[in-house]
Parts: sequence; structure tokens; C-alpha cells
Amino acid sequence: MTDALSVERITFAYPGRPLFRDFSLALEDGGFAGLIGPNGSGKTTLLRILTGILRPAFGKVRLFGDEISRLSERSRARRLAVVPQESRILFNFSVMETALMGRFAHLGIMGMETRNDVEVVTRSLRDVGMDGAASRRLNELSSGERQRVLMARALAQEPRVILLDEPTSFLDLKHRLQTYEILSRLNRSRSIAVLIVSHDLNLAARYCRTLWLVQEGRLVASGSPSEVITPEAIRAVYSTEVEIGKDPRTGSPFVIPYLPPEEPGTLGPGPHGR
Repeated sequence: MTDALSVERITFAYPGRPLFRDFSLALEDGGFAGLIGPNGSGKTTLLRILTGILRPAFGKVRLFGDEISRLSERSRARRLAVVPQESRILFNFSVMETALMGRFAHLGIMGMETRNDVEVVTRSLRDVGMDGAASRRLNELSSGERQRVLMARALAQEPRVILLDEPTSFLDLKHRLQTYEILSRLNRSRSIAVLIVSHDLNLAARYCRTLWLVQEGRLVASGSPSEVITPEAIRAVYSTEVEIGKDPRTGSPFVIPYLPPEEPGTLGPGPHGR
């Protein structure tokens, strides 16, 4: 299988803080991968490197074999879309206006949307279940609905790869599941490669075919969820006592965490401190 997006032996540091050194990984074309790890492990930084926002000091970032730094913004946007964490609403656009922003890389010299652009956006809204809300304003929507609009905006780019940075951070359980279901369906039906940065280990393990576990800029483990979500790896990276169970429906691993006894506020290891 060819690689959709890859970093090859990159080195990156913030002033006074080295982060990645000789770091490599690759997202397969049509793959569905999750990037997991504790706060400060470099997940969001790596996402920004993958999109070309940040440039490594050494190494290469490739998008379908092309060095991403050599691609124009429009060329990059026709292949790669990014769904950020939901942020504060600065301008109260309508759902349709927001999703149409995803067509910027496809607009002609006059910058005017065509019938085809509107059709693509309408389909993108339908893909995320927001086609009936095209005229509504962003401030009228719930967090889950706004997140789906951001996903529709990304889909309107007609990308081959979608990167998502903690898209379920502010969502309840139902909307978290809906988000992953939508991504899984798009991955299967359109072969869109998906990379999702997630703190939700259990949802990542259920839906992602590949997981990358990072800690302080190091790739600690990679592979299938059952290969990565192990008691030893999770305890070491998160400094937390865990048990690993198995989802009776999917067979995927799931994590049951416990605070160690010396942590303040805990009643001791195990359920209810027993």
C-alpha cells in the first residue's frame, strides 16, 4: 500500500525544548489511524508538522510522495484537509457559508462559487447529517453540530486525507460516537485516509485500524489497537494503573484506569478503592 502522508526521520524543537528526533511514521492511503498519548507528548505539534504549518529542522514530510513544503497552499488543500478543535465563534456565518469555505482551493480566478461547488458542499453536509441545517447560524448550533459543520467544510475540499485534532473533546458520549461513525463510514465508502488525534483511548481503539502511541516526542508503540493498548505500554506512558478488557461486540481493547494509591484524592487501587 502507498503512503498518503508521512514524516521521514524528522527533527523538531521549540526554543529550549527538543521534541522530535529522527522520528518517522506513515499513514497509508485509505488508512484509519489514531495518534494517542498524554498531554505534552507532541501530538498537536506533529499534526502541525504533517500539515506544513510547522517545518522540521531535518527530515521530510511527504503527501502522496511529494514534499509538502514544495506544494502550493491550493495544491495541498485539494489533497489534505484539517478539522481543528472547536474554537470560539468569531463570525456568525451560516452553516452553508461555513461549509463553502472548504471550496477555496477549487474556485476559479474570480473566486465565485459555481453550481458544482454548491452541489459538493450540499453533499458534504448530507454526509455529516447537517443538510437540513444549511441556513442556520453557527451560534444556534450545539457543540456536536458545529463540529459536524467543520467536518463538512473539510469534506468540501474533496481531500484524500483528513486530519482531526481532538474532534470530540467537548462532546457528550452520543456525539463522540456519531463523530467516529461518520469518519469510519467516509473512510470505508470513499477511501479517505483519516488520522485522528485523540485522548479517548477506548474510541480510538474501537474505530482505528492503526494506533501510534507517543510520549515526549518518541514513538513508544505502533500497530493494531491490540498491539498498542497493553497494560505495560499504557501504564508506562500515562503513569496510571490500568486494566485492559475486551469489547464484547467488537473485540477491541478498552482501558479501565485507576489512580495509584499515592495520588491525592484516591481511595486506593482498583474499583472503589478496593
